Amino acid sequence: MSPEGKKLFNIIILGVSFMFIFTAFQSCGNIAQTVITNLNNTDFHGSGYTSMSIIYGVLSASNLISPSLVAIVGPQFSMVVSGVFYSLYIAVFIQPATWAFYTASVLIGIAAAVLWTAQGNCLTENSDENTIGRNSGIFWALLQFSLIFGNLYIYLAWQGKTHISESDRRTVFIALTVISLVGTVLFFLIRKQEDTKAPGDDDSTNEILGESSSARNKMMRAVAAFKKSITLSFTKEMLLLSVTTAYTGLVLTFFSGVYGTCIGAVNRFGSEEKSLIGLSGIFIGVGEILGGGIFGLLSKKSRSGRNPVVMLGILVHFIAFYLIFFNMPNDAPIAPMEGTDQVAYMIPSKEVAMLCSFLLGLGDSCFNTQLLSILGFLYSEDSAPAFAIFKFVQSICAAVAYFYSNYFLLQWQLLIMVLVGFCGTITFFSVEWGAAAALAARGSDYSSI
Repeated sequence: MSPEGKKLFNIIILGVSFMFIFTAFQSCGNIAQTVITNLNNTDFHGSGYTSMSIIYGVLSASNLISPSLVAIVGPQFSMVVSGVFYSLYIAVFIQPATWAFYTASVLIGIAAAVLWTAQGNCLTENSDENTIGRNSGIFWALLQFSLIFGNLYIYLAWQGKTHISESDRRTVFIALTVISLVGTVLFFLIRKQEDTKAPGDDDSTNEILGESSSARNKMMRAVAAFKKSITLSFTKEMLLLSVTTAYTGLVLTFFSGVYGTCIGAVNRFGSEEKSLIGLSGIFIGVGEILGGGIFGLLSKKSRSGRNPVVMLGILVHFIAFYLIFFNMPNDAPIAPMEGTDQVAYMIPSKEVAMLCSFLLGLGDSCFNTQLLSILGFLYSEDSAPAFAIFKFVQSICAAVAYFYSNYFLLQWQLLIMVLVGFCGTITFFSVEWGAAAALAARGSDYSSI
């Protein structure tokens, strides 16, 4: 296989592995609060929102050390170990206990930081400035198939059910745990880059030197990665992109946890309210995949850079927020187990709810494919620290959003996303214009980014 063919193979395996793991995890997150609401009459006393807040809070802090960990053990092994912890978190729901639930939330926060830092490192190692847009699109589209498969199963299995039984819960989470483990095993198929050592090098000498300095070299790499993360955090480009990244964290919280909970709480949807959670996830996935395909795989045909895609993303999201405001009751995110009978500015419509799910996914893919692309382009030599900062900002904002989702009415959550989204779009434009100017100074074609 040619070097380029091997790199493309690695990107596909990376995407498929993440697809399996997040088929399990995102489906788990989408139904966690609904399942937990049914458990809170037992000895279990936990909150899906609080769990997600812990996960993203720990994730954000762990991103300070994740580049060092990836530098020591390598991206492939980092992803394998992280995948195991994802599987353990999902397995907790098979027989829930409050202490295990929150402990697993802490552990998966650490694992997620390492996983996404290693993913960014692997994506960048297998790309160059001419292929980073294509590879980001391939990875994102494959990843977002996860929203289709898990939610399709939930939709079919829970159709017509207003209460989730113990048997229903165990069946779903055993299946999701197995799916997550399959994705973890697939990381072993990622092929390492060829050794660039010259043919005349003395293997035995290198081996002796390697044994004597291996630990010291790993520690030096870890320290260097940590210092680089701190340095990059305060660069102008990273500070500006952090506003855009913050917005993706708020939106991630909304479509992966809050919006599904809102749909499941609307009593006017009748016996379909629980199965509609799965159907909503499917429509979000369709939007994500469509966006990843169009704006990632076809990025080479665009001669105007990333800004038009981000502009489309924010317009699509604003339309979705407007429709959700009119369609969903204001107390839906914090409704009790009995649900809510309130009505917003229109009779709740399943069709409008599913359209909004699609628009949320489409807009999210616009932002994330372009953020992955511009980070890989600007920081090709420092990919692990750059992607760690990206996940740090995204996850800390997601943690904050999951925390306030326990208390804020729907209208305030939508308003926060509108304000941060507007500012994030402006700051992304500024960084993109700078990247275009730098390319022009080098005499490169702007469409190559």
